Amino acid sequence: MLAITLHLFAAVIWVGGMFFAYTAMRPAAQFLEPAMHLTLWSNTFKHFFPWVWLSIISILVSGFWLIALSGGMGDVGTHVHIMLLFGIIMMLLFIHIFFAPYKKLTRSVEIKDWKTGTRALAQIRFLIFINLTIGLFVTFIGSAGQYYL
Repeated sequence: MLAITLHLFAAVIWVGGMFFAYTAMRPAAQFLEPAMHLTLWSNTFKHFFPWVWLSIISILVSGFWLIALSGGMGDVGTHVHIMLLFGIIMMLLFIHIFFAPYKKLTRSVEIKDWKTGTRALAQIRFLIFINLTIGLFVTFIGSAGQYYL
């Protein structure tokens, strides 16, 4: 079914991208000088965040499509309600990341304000860690929640 495929692809792109950034790129990039380090992250986010926006749209459209096909919110399991709640929390966290610390990071790189950029990146890292943790939980709930709840 198309809705499930879109939903899964979008979730894998978003959560997988956060997992890669946090567990692989973050430790590898820590040895760079601040100018290079912040520029790398700013450019990485510039390429990754459009995919996150597309993922969010796909997840919302396909998720509500699947709920409608199941008869509506009253007919879906508790796991779907939990997945929706935490998915919305993730989306709100991303929106905050995009419009607050990410904008500070990109501006800091443009004007070579490495101190402000470092603080912005630290905030992004912390929020991505939270979103990654929630994303892994939502992945579990979406794939196996019906068997536990």
